[in-house]
Amino acid sequence: MIGAAKQGAMEEERVTLDLLKKKMDNFAKERDWEKFHSPRNLLLALVGEVGELSEIFQWRGEVPKGLPDWKEEDKTHLGEELSDVLLYLIRLSDICGVDLGKAALRKIELNALKYPVNLSKGSSNKYSDANTSSNSSSINGGD
Repeated sequence: MIGAAKQGAMEEERVTLDLLKKKMDNFAKERDWEKFHSPRNLLLALVGEVGELSEIFQWRGEVPKGLPDWKEEDKTHLGEELSDVLLYLIRLSDICGVDLGKAALRKIELNALKYPVNLSKGSSNKYSDANTSSNSSSINGGD
Protein backbone atom coordinates (compact mmCIF):
# COMPACT_ATOMS: atom_id res chain seq x y z
CA MET A 1 0.00 0.00 0.00
CA ILE A 2 2.82 2.41 0.78
CA GLY A 3 4.38 1.67 -2.62
CA ALA A 4 1.12 2.56 -4.35
CA ALA A 5 0.91 5.85 -2.45
CA LYS A 6 4.49 6.70 -3.36
CA GLN A 7 3.80 5.82 -7.00
CA GLY A 8 0.74 8.10 -7.01
CA ALA A 9 2.74 10.95 -5.51
CA MET A 10 5.47 10.54 -8.15
CA GLU A 11 2.89 10.62 -10.95
CA GLU A 12 1.55 13.92 -9.58
CA GLU A 13 5.04 15.45 -9.28
CA ARG A 14 5.41 18.22 -11.84
CA VAL A 15 8.38 17.60 -14.12
CA THR A 16 10.49 20.71 -14.70
CA LEU A 17 13.95 21.29 -16.10
CA ASP A 18 15.05 22.24 -12.59
CA LEU A 19 13.76 18.96 -11.14
CA LEU A 20 15.53 16.95 -13.84
CA LYS A 21 18.72 18.97 -13.31
CA LYS A 22 18.69 18.21 -9.58
CA LYS A 23 17.97 14.53 -10.17
CA MET A 24 20.83 14.28 -12.68
CA ASP A 25 23.18 16.07 -10.28
CA ASN A 26 22.24 13.71 -7.43
CA PHE A 27 22.56 10.69 -9.73
CA ALA A 28 26.11 11.70 -10.67
CA LYS A 29 27.12 12.56 -7.09
CA GLU A 30 25.83 9.27 -5.68
CA ARG A 31 28.02 7.37 -8.16
CA ASP A 32 31.03 9.70 -7.92
CA TRP A 33 30.68 10.40 -11.64
CA GLU A 34 31.06 14.17 -11.44
CA LYS A 35 34.74 13.82 -12.35
CA PHE A 36 33.68 12.34 -15.71
CA HIS A 37 31.10 15.02 -16.48
CA SER A 38 33.22 17.57 -18.29
CA PRO A 39 31.48 19.62 -20.99
CA ARG A 40 33.37 17.71 -23.69
CA ASN A 41 32.48 14.28 -22.32
CA LEU A 42 28.84 15.22 -21.86
CA LEU A 43 28.65 16.64 -25.37
CA LEU A 44 30.13 13.48 -26.88
CA ALA A 45 27.70 11.35 -24.86
CA LEU A 46 24.85 13.56 -26.08
CA VAL A 47 25.94 13.13 -29.70
CA GLY A 48 26.07 9.36 -29.18
CA GLU A 49 22.53 9.38 -27.83
CA VAL A 50 21.32 11.49 -30.77
CA GLY A 51 22.84 8.81 -32.99
CA GLU A 52 20.87 6.12 -31.16
CA LEU A 53 17.72 8.21 -31.53
CA SER A 54 18.42 8.61 -35.26
CA GLU A 55 18.75 4.84 -35.69
CA ILE A 56 15.14 4.40 -34.64
CA PHE A 57 13.99 6.46 -37.63
CA GLN A 58 16.78 5.51 -40.04
CA TRP A 59 14.96 3.12 -42.37
CA ARG A 60 11.33 4.04 -41.71
CA GLY A 61 10.97 6.86 -44.22
CA GLU A 62 8.57 9.63 -43.27
CA VAL A 63 6.35 8.75 -40.32
CA PRO A 64 3.04 10.43 -39.51
CA LYS A 65 2.52 12.53 -36.40
CA GLY A 66 1.61 10.39 -33.40
CA LEU A 67 3.33 7.33 -34.91
CA PRO A 68 0.02 5.46 -35.36
CA ASP A 69 1.58 2.40 -37.02
CA TRP A 70 4.31 1.89 -34.42
CA LYS A 71 4.27 -0.93 -31.90
CA GLU A 72 4.02 0.09 -28.27
CA GLU A 73 7.51 -1.27 -27.53
CA ASP A 74 8.92 0.88 -30.36
CA LYS A 75 7.28 3.96 -28.83
CA THR A 76 8.67 3.01 -25.42
CA HIS A 77 12.15 2.65 -26.92
CA LEU A 78 11.74 6.03 -28.62
CA GLY A 79 10.78 7.58 -25.27
CA GLU A 80 13.90 6.13 -23.66
CA GLU A 81 16.20 7.52 -26.34
CA LEU A 82 14.48 10.92 -26.30
CA SER A 83 14.95 10.92 -22.53
CA ASP A 84 18.65 10.11 -22.85
CA VAL A 85 19.08 13.09 -25.18
CA LEU A 86 17.11 15.40 -22.89
CA LEU A 87 18.95 14.31 -19.75
CA TYR A 88 22.40 14.73 -21.28
CA LEU A 89 21.38 18.14 -22.64
CA ILE A 90 20.17 19.23 -19.21
CA ARG A 91 23.33 17.92 -17.55
CA LEU A 92 25.55 19.65 -20.13
CA SER A 93 23.77 22.96 -19.67
CA ASP A 94 24.07 22.65 -15.89
CA ILE A 95 27.81 21.89 -16.02
CA CYS A 96 28.30 24.83 -18.43
CA GLY A 97 26.31 27.17 -16.19
CA VAL A 98 23.61 27.84 -18.76
CA ASP A 99 20.00 28.19 -17.62
CA LEU A 100 18.49 26.02 -20.33
CA GLY A 101 14.92 27.17 -19.75
CA LYS A 102 15.83 30.84 -20.04
CA ALA A 103 18.09 30.16 -23.02
CA ALA A 104 15.28 28.27 -24.78
CA LEU A 105 12.77 31.06 -24.18
CA ARG A 106 15.28 33.63 -25.46
CA LYS A 107 15.89 31.49 -28.56
CA ILE A 108 12.16 31.33 -29.29
CA GLU A 109 12.03 35.13 -29.08
CA LEU A 110 15.03 35.45 -31.41
CA ASN A 111 13.45 33.01 -33.87
CA ALA A 112 10.24 35.04 -33.83
CA LEU A 113 12.29 38.07 -34.91
CA LYS A 114 14.12 36.07 -37.60
CA TYR A 115 10.92 34.51 -38.89
CA PRO A 116 8.14 37.10 -38.69
CA VAL A 117 4.74 35.58 -39.43
CA ASN A 118 4.07 37.84 -42.40
CA LEU A 119 7.26 36.64 -44.13
CA SER A 120 7.40 33.04 -42.92
CA LYS A 121 3.90 31.63 -42.70
CA GLY A 122 3.59 28.48 -44.77
CA SER A 123 7.21 28.62 -45.94
CA SER A 124 10.14 26.42 -45.04
CA ASN A 125 12.69 28.93 -46.36
CA LYS A 126 15.58 29.90 -44.15
CA TYR A 127 15.30 33.37 -42.59
CA SER A 128 17.99 34.72 -44.90
CA ASP A 129 15.75 33.80 -47.87
CA ALA A 130 12.57 35.31 -46.41
CA ASN A 131 12.72 38.41 -48.60
CA THR A 132 13.40 36.64 -51.90
CA SER A 133 10.88 36.51 -54.70
CA SER A 134 10.71 32.69 -54.48
CA ASN A 135 8.82 33.20 -51.24
CA SER A 136 6.37 35.72 -52.67
CA SER A 137 3.32 33.47 -52.47
CA SER A 138 3.91 32.95 -48.75
CA ILE A 139 4.63 36.61 -48.19
CA ASN A 140 1.45 37.62 -49.98
CA GLY A 141 -0.63 35.06 -48.11
CA GLY A 142 -1.27 32.94 -51.22
CA ASP A 143 -1.87 29.22 -50.92
